[in-house]
Amino acid sequence: MKLMNAAVFFILVPTLTPALDPLSTSVFMGGAAVAWQLLSPYSWLKCSLLECCNMKDTLNLSVIKMDLDRKVFGQHLAIQIVLRALSANMHFKRPRKPLVMSFHGWTGTGKTFVSSIIAENLYQLNTPRRRFVHHFSTVLHFPHLSHVHLYKEQLQNWIRGNVSACPRSLFIFSEMDQMPHGLIDSITPFLGYHEEIDGVYYGKAIFIFLNNAGGDKVTEIALDYWRREKRREDIPAKKLQYLLSEEIFRNRDSGFFHSQLIQKNLIDYFIPFLPLEHKHVKECVRQELHVQGHPEDEDLIAEIALAMTDYPSEERLYSSKGCKTVASRVSLSI
Repeated sequence: MKLMNAAVFFILVPTLTPALDPLSTSVFMGGAAVAWQLLSPYSWLKCSLLECCNMKDTLNLSVIKMDLDRKVFGQHLAIQIVLRALSANMHFKRPRKPLVMSFHGWTGTGKTFVSSIIAENLYQLNTPRRRFVHHFSTVLHFPHLSHVHLYKEQLQNWIRGNVSACPRSLFIFSEMDQMPHGLIDSITPFLGYHEEIDGVYYGKAIFIFLNNAGGDKVTEIALDYWRREKRREDIPAKKLQYLLSEEIFRNRDSGFFHSQLIQKNLIDYFIPFLPLEHKHVKECVRQELHVQGHPEDEDLIAEIALAMTDYPSEERLYSSKGCKTVASRVSLSI
């Protein structure tokens, strides 16, 4: 209210300026311009000094594709589907429903990394974007099965309040395989085809679920292709997506066990993250050496990657931990 009163005063200043000297007039007019910028909901000044929701979609698909191609290894299917999903969502000024993606694969295959790259590219400014990216950790935020009803209410209120403040909000749910059954169904109304719910429009929101459940099925198919001497690049995305939806719906170790989100087809994309081969782990090691400021050492890269390639026990084709422990192994090896 004080800011509003000040702005009104500054806006009315021109009627008073004849009685003021030129310097005073410039000060007053400058103050009026600042006040106007602060009152404007999406002004550059307000977004620089305060946290605001920049309603202009700033996601540059060519830039995010470059980031994904350069930083994520062995996940051509995931990258293709994510880019297609974002492109389709950004095509509409007012999407009919929120974008909902579910990432599935073994630990260390890049699920969290890809979601962070999306978050980094979604908003124009680094500082305010943290306010509009909401990360829920099942272990941290929903630890007690006996409190599920309370969690449902809190989750609904959190999503409703934050989408009201910023329609282009990003919600990331990690450790979905440990999510209490039925909890995620509490957000079902927000993910459907609605113009508005109680005056709130949810169509520009993005929801990403990170799930280890389904990872064994993805690995099973990838291994079958390898044993039949077929390229992993030839694995059909549609087949994997269908198998994933069936798998996690029936899997008791999945947060989507008998979930309404699947029954009502509210998850737009089930995205497979393939197991990482020896060559992919080598790229992870190479990148980590660069991050830690060390020169590339091909012998060291090969040694660490070989030690991490451990599945299946006979072929030792994949890393069961992906690139999860690369950073610590590099640190210990230098």
